[in-house]
Amino acid sequence: MTSTSLAHNVGAPIVNRPNIVAVGTIVWLGSEVMFFAGLFAIYFTLRSTSPGLWAFETSKLDVPYALTNTIILLLSSVTCQMGVRAAEAGKVRSTKWNSWGVVEWFFLTYAMGAVFVIGQIFEYANLVSEHISISSNSYGSAFYITTGFHALHVTAGLVAFLLVLGRFFSVNKFTHKEATSAIVVSYYWHFVDVVWVGLFLVIYVLK
Repeated sequence: MTSTSLAHNVGAPIVNRPNIVAVGTIVWLGSEVMFFAGLFAIYFTLRSTSPGLWAFETSKLDVPYALTNTIILLLSSVTCQMGVRAAEAGKVRSTKWNSWGVVEWFFLTYAMGAVFVIGQIFEYANLVSEHISISSNSYGSAFYITTGFHALHVTAGLVAFLLVLGRFFSVNKFTHKEATSAIVVSYYWHFVDVVWVGLFLVIYVLK
């Protein structure tokens, strides 16, 4: 037996352990699923007690506008995933539009997420002009609580993108830690996008 093979046999075994940060994020997102499940339950309960009110108030919703805003958010998941692919390949920045790095893709994702939040603010303003406020009736309360909490989660995601981008610019060398931070942020962003799909179907489609 050669010394090389002996060293291999007596050495510590190589164990592929899951990334603790990624696992922790997934577990935390599991708790967030329960939180939004509670919001859905509140919405359905209030709707079941006031079907006439729901029919009247939902007629004031601008569904094409909300659909456009939804498409923007869903496309941001695509750009986010492109950024993750660039991070996994170690591509940080690129001046060529057809060969973007994670920085460019994440900046685009941030911009699209910001457009979504601004779009929701304009929608709120329009609904208030239609006399639908959080204190107007049970529909207003359910609508603003469910969509408002989601908007807060999107805003938190935008802050996370800025923090991750700041980290990319502050390090001298892009390492596995930076790539992991990009992946973790993408988990959160995909989560808020999926939640919004559920909210859109419940609020705007299944009136």
